[in-house]
Amino acid sequence: MTVSFRIDRILGDRPFAEVGDPVLAIDDESRGLLAVAGTHVAVAGVPDFGSIAPVGVYDTDNLACRALLRARYPVHAMAFHPRLPLLAIGTGDYDGGYFFEGELLLLDLETGRSTSLIEHELGRQVLGLEWLSEQELRVLMAPYDDWQDRDAWSEGHVAVVHRPDWRTVSPRSITGYDLVGPRVAAPRTDRREDARQRVSGLSSEWDPRRNVRAVEELSDGRIVATLDGIQLEAWLPSGQRQWAVQDDDGGGRDLVVAADERSAWVGLMRPPWQEHAQAVVRLALQDGARLDHFTPTGAVSLVRCADGLPALAPAGRNGARSRLRIRRGSRIYFRESVPRKSGQKPGSGEAWLAAAEPRSIPVAERPHEPGKAEARRLSPYSWTPGETHFAGPGVETTDGDLIHAGTVYHGHGLQPGGSFVVRRAVAGEEPTWVFRTDRKATDLDRDTESVYVTYDDGELVILDLHDGNVRWRQHLIMAGVPVVATALTVTDPGRLLIGTTDGRLMDCSIGPELHSRGSGGSPVGGAPRSRTSGSRRSS
Repeated sequence: MTVSFRIDRILGDRPFAEVGDPVLAIDDESRGLLAVAGTHVAVAGVPDFGSIAPVGVYDTDNLACRALLRARYPVHAMAFHPRLPLLAIGTGDYDGGYFFEGELLLLDLETGRSTSLIEHELGRQVLGLEWLSEQELRVLMAPYDDWQDRDAWSEGHVAVVHRPDWRTVSPRSITGYDLVGPRVAAPRTDRREDARQRVSGLSSEWDPRRNVRAVEELSDGRIVATLDGIQLEAWLPSGQRQWAVQDDDGGGRDLVVAADERSAWVGLMRPPWQEHAQAVVRLALQDGARLDHFTPTGAVSLVRCADGLPALAPAGRNGARSRLRIRRGSRIYFRESVPRKSGQKPGSGEAWLAAAEPRSIPVAERPHEPGKAEARRLSPYSWTPGETHFAGPGVETTDGDLIHAGTVYHGHGLQPGGSFVVRRAVAGEEPTWVFRTDRKATDLDRDTESVYVTYDDGELVILDLHDGNVRWRQHLIMAGVPVVATALTVTDPGRLLIGTTDGRLMDCSIGPELHSRGSGGSPVGGAPRSRTSGSRRSS
């Protein structure tokens, strides 16, 4: 099915948007290129979604992004091939126990394809790269581990890897024998300041924005959003930012606009190392001034209920995996965990879909400490015997069903088909439909006919609200470069607001062919299935 998808407007766009805060920059003066690596950050600011370190390659004359890679580990080294359109990238990190893990990546600047070259499962932490010739690459690596090795943090091994044609090198083809080399000094040099000066020399407009977590539109056409380092910001219909409330700790996460649109409640996020409790603040939408402040005793999700008022739902102690956030619910839904008994394996134990009644809380006291509301268990959280289901974003339908995303617990991490979107009656044992995928959902919303789901690999999937059939899917592209959506709101039928990992806001339109029933799509059964990439059409 052919569907028109258009990005009508981009807010927060700026040079080097794809990489955020630069940590390393290198030039290829002969080709007029600049490679910039950004800070290693958690997707959507939540470690459960995984972490990425973006690397962008830019034309120095117009600052257009030529290629983009998202590495799993922090980037320490980069080197342009002397002749071929290739960029070698060295990444890695300490695992917190013994090992220095990492990758040697090769980015093809023409195709945008990246290849991980080291054979070993853990790889090596690559600290330095230098092309000695068209066929020889000098690689400086940290030791495999620091077991009884006090100098492992200041020394490493150097090897010269030879390949006749680096453009045809196969994945995982560099073996441990290729990387054998003498022990040498390997100081860990911080190049952040040099990188910032380099990008600032090309443009004073770069801004290290990251991870939009919520976005809403006001009736006067303004758009408000929460993101890393910013509790809340407001954009005028003209595309200019009206104001922003900075936050040196975590930034804003959940967002509920008051019915009169004079203020908004914002649930703040605190980094894991912060000991003080998560806060909820109320900010004036005229200028961002703080009007109120509330500190719950435990982790919460801030939600807008069907009555238009804010409420706090318990978010559990298990991070994002316990955080069920249902938009526009007639009740305050949450995932309630029953601790596992002694001897049970991790991930086991009972979990329930539970809900509190908003009417049990006086309107003047909302949002309210969630533990004081009347709550009861509705049904087992998992509808499949033996599976433990973790939580995700969701929404209530007009007839009281829930549609929400989540993942299935597995000891080795997310498995194929282990991510799902489900429609269920709150007290029913069997779901109405289940759509299973391989990647985690970052956000979800609906209109009267469709469910819109964004994933952590950049795909947008549109499902039929009534039967779960796939109506349309596509990886999001902005200016020819893939982007990952972290926040999504349906403002009108066929109109979406999407926030991204790089701090941009996209105002998007989808053709009218998706606004009616019977537009097709393959049926979705109960069995897991792998997702395939949708068509990549740029706007």
